[in-house]
Amino acid sequence: MELMLQPLRKYAEFTGRARRAEYWLYALGLYVVMGVLIGLIMASSPAGADFNPIGVVLALLVVALSLGTFVPSLAVSFRRLHDIDRSAWWLLIALIPLIGPIVLLVFTLLPGTRGPNRFGSDPKAALEGGETVPPLIA
Repeated sequence: MELMLQPLRKYAEFTGRARRAEYWLYALGLYVVMGVLIGLIMASSPAGADFNPIGVVLALLVVALSLGTFVPSLAVSFRRLHDIDRSAWWLLIALIPLIGPIVLLVFTLLPGTRGPNRFGSDPKAALEGGETVPPLIA
């Protein structure tokens, strides 16, 4: 849960590095919340209805959540690319149809570089006592 909410705590922090777990737990949490809200919108609007106030409120909530999480989503994507020693400019590859999103997906799945790189120290490396994070949390 800690890693899932960390991108929200680092709202607009575009520097540094983000582990795979931080990136993917945040993405999973966001997808689940959005999926539930969209599911509620679809379930609350009967077929053929012209206006559904509950659906409108839920739709506004989805829009607010999308706008509110845009910057942290972008920031954690920057930091995730930094972890594999790539510039954040690589996010623009997603604009290339079909191939771009696949390349970006592969980048987010790659393990981070061991030790410090040009974007900062290894977030997975030494805790206080020189211990490393167990591989199950990776």
